[in-house]
Amino acid sequence: MSDFLETIVARTRERVRDLPSPRPAPARDPHAFANALRSDHVRLIAEIKAASPSAGPIVKNPNVESIAREYARGGAAAISIVTEPEFFCGSNEWLARAASASGLPVLMKDFVIDERQLLCGIAAGANAILLLASLLDAKQIRESIALLDQFGCDALVEVHDARELERAIGGGARIIGVNNRNLRDFRVDLATAEALGARMPAEVIKVAESGIKTRDDVERLRAAGFQAFLVGESLLRQNDRAAAIQALIA
Repeated sequence: MSDFLETIVARTRERVRDLPSPRPAPARDPHAFANALRSDHVRLIAEIKAASPSAGPIVKNPNVESIAREYARGGAAAISIVTEPEFFCGSNEWLARAASASGLPVLMKDFVIDERQLLCGIAAGANAILLLASLLDAKQIRESIALLDQFGCDALVEVHDARELERAIGGGARIIGVNNRNLRDFRVDLATAEALGARMPAEVIKVAESGIKTRDDVERLRAAGFQAFLVGESLLRQNDRAAAIQALIA
């Protein structure tokens, strides 16, 4: 585990110590996130985040509803919400706000280490929740997916290397995201997705994350078998976010 992850996990443990254990209602539209990604066409997951350790401030106090509507107007299939509060300046409250404004399924991105984070995310309106294979072993991934399945919520299992991919596959992941960003030095290389995508089972929904800025990037990764693309910082910095999405998926 990188120094960055060790730091954030330590702070996350403190943050979740007093979390409640809600019992949310099952989703009205079960597995809406996975269903939104199943298509022969380019499916884009557009991200809302205020900041990141690698980029610093991105959008201070983002107008979640306005951005979500722009994303929907541009043709995004789903919206990713970075909810981690300390390092990314996010909030679980953004989930329902983005979903209500856009009508799109929403993904909660946090550093999940505790079952209560899953339950709180579902209760807050998440249609899918990120699971990091860098933090969870195959058994924990499988158990987390089973819990989410009870509520019709999906899991996007994120990997960075072949070892983590083995954990994701061993944990029964049905949606696997490859993060092209190296968490040790924050460098981005699309070849990471190309290499790992070739090792995924055919039935898995493949999501490419980080470093996707142009239509050429999308086409390069489509050729490697990816049908969904998670794009954040490059969209958020655009003046016309809807047009930027259309340029990627057209």
